Amino acid sequence: MPAATVAAGAIDADLDAEINGVIAANPEFQISVALLDLSGGAGGSSDVHEYGVPAAFVAASTAKVLAAEAYYHLVETGVASLDGPLGAYPAEFQLQAMIQQSDNDSWSLIMDAVGHEELSEYAASMGVDYSPESNTLTPADMAHILAGLYSGTLLDPADTSQLLSYMRGTNYESLIPAAVPAGVTVFHKYGLLGGELHDAGILAKNGSAYALVVYTKGEDLSSVPERTEIIHEVTAAVADALF
Repeated sequence: MPAATVAAGAIDADLDAEINGVIAANPEFQISVALLDLSGGAGGSSDVHEYGVPAAFVAASTAKVLAAEAYYHLVETGVASLDGPLGAYPAEFQLQAMIQQSDNDSWSLIMDAVGHEELSEYAASMGVDYSPESNTLTPADMAHILAGLYSGTLLDPADTSQLLSYMRGTNYESLIPAAVPAGVTVFHKYGLLGGELHDAGILAKNGSAYALVVYTKGEDLSSVPERTEIIHEVTAAVADALF
């Protein structure tokens, strides 16, 4: 990760208004956005800027980042290993498949290895309320999950680097990554399930970094193109203002 420097931009009233404008222009969907400045290094800013629906959503596959963090924590505490078998393949393979290919069988294996109660407890240690059974998170919760990873406060450097590497070049790059200008690096995990279309990412350039989480809900998947455009509009507003 690059050394922290002064952010190129600021989350200000103009950016707030632009994001709120995108949400207001699409009342047919439930939209919630969280934006968190990670540029301060290990601590970052605890002030999450929240927009839109103030409620938890079904997190879909964005919650796989939390499961991965929890499994790496087991590795670091000597309870599990990356090269030991998990299902038909080593655990490291399952982690990569879960994040990079969004493999649900790998997710199930990882969550079972961690334990559902233990996963909830791990989330609570970050101040996040999470139950694997309901799989609900607010975008602000998800922003904190990303912040802990990027800051290096959750995992050892090698595990942090590996997990972030899996969050690049995924099987679904058409959401946040498609709307950032050249030179901005994106680490992200999308979610797509029923009426849910989400993306949770870290945007980074020259030492400045921000967690951007956009959760959307429609009646079904027929509105994915329209909601993809909403995610693009929010991402472009953020990138233009902050980089």
